[in-house]
Amino acid sequence: MKDRLIRCVFIFFLTLTIIWASGWVADFRGSRSDSEETVKLVSEHILIPGGQSVGIRMNVRGVLVVGLEEIETEHGIVSPGYLGGLQIGDTVISINGTPVYYAEDVSRIINGSKQEAELRVQRKDEEVKLKVKPVKSLEDGDYKLGIWVKEKIAGIGTLTFYDPQTDMYAALGHGIYENKTGTLLEADKGQLLRTEVKAIREGTAGKPGEIRGIFYSDDEAMGSVRLNSQYGVYSKGLKQSMMDEIKPVVMATQEQIKEGPAQILTTINGSKVETFDITIDKVNLQKEAGSKGIELSVVDEKLLSYSGGIVQGMSGSPIIQNGRLVGAVTHVFVNNPTKGYGIFAQWMVEEAYLAKNVS
Repeated sequence: MKDRLIRCVFIFFLTLTIIWASGWVADFRGSRSDSEETVKLVSEHILIPGGQSVGIRMNVRGVLVVGLEEIETEHGIVSPGYLGGLQIGDTVISINGTPVYYAEDVSRIINGSKQEAELRVQRKDEEVKLKVKPVKSLEDGDYKLGIWVKEKIAGIGTLTFYDPQTDMYAALGHGIYENKTGTLLEADKGQLLRTEVKAIREGTAGKPGEIRGIFYSDDEAMGSVRLNSQYGVYSKGLKQSMMDEIKPVVMATQEQIKEGPAQILTTINGSKVETFDITIDKVNLQKEAGSKGIELSVVDEKLLSYSGGIVQGMSGSPIIQNGRLVGAVTHVFVNNPTKGYGIFAQWMVEEAYLAKNVS
């Protein structure tokens, strides 16, 4: 009887344990979205740190209006885009119901119709419909809307990390914007390319310096660009073997970052990644993603003498502290190139997860 009672108590205790554990798992899973789980469970997330100078060559999705022009016609000079209500910074999504992605799409539809066109336009956070009447150019006889558009972009930045779990490369730590309009460019097809640094123009107060380099050929592409977001450029891995000999590190959460000594990995000559000393001056804890969570100062004499501090093209340089990847350089103080901002690594890991599912 006593043995039977003990077995019953044991079974009851085991059942309670299983129910409690199951409830905890259910509550734990139910309290997070997929993207939140990805970030908040990565206290021991393994990453391959970068520091390599990389080239980003990208087509722009949609027809981004960067200028409005006047067209000379047989009836005089006119700007149909302006008269129709188009503004610099607008993205033309479709014309007469047909999606447009490139300037030639616009030209083909407009010259095929030659009539007033209905445009669906993305303007900041809203979508508007406009009617624009194209005009016949006296110069070449084509019908035109009188707009200049941005189709492709290329530039140099720094690789932050390769994430083996998502097979994604992360670079820059901030997005690529159209410099005239301040519009975040939506990535279409693009490539992440290896780059050789040829020279650096030193930064001074009020005049940021910059890295100058050359891209390797297309067949050396490291990745295929999937996403250009506020928090970096993310590419699907094509040549992961380029990272094989680099020692993996653990990602730090923002709570693990301390004010004090740290290092950045970056390239200032050729293709060699070097380590330079910095100081983390302030950690701005964030509940939502932002590109200025870390305030830092360059204290490395070699880097200061070579470049004056942080220069354009170093965006994305990984920040290492106590053997962990804590973030990436994102901005330089215009009036003091020895100081800058950085983004927390955990936000970039989250963006890499999102980018993995972008086709």
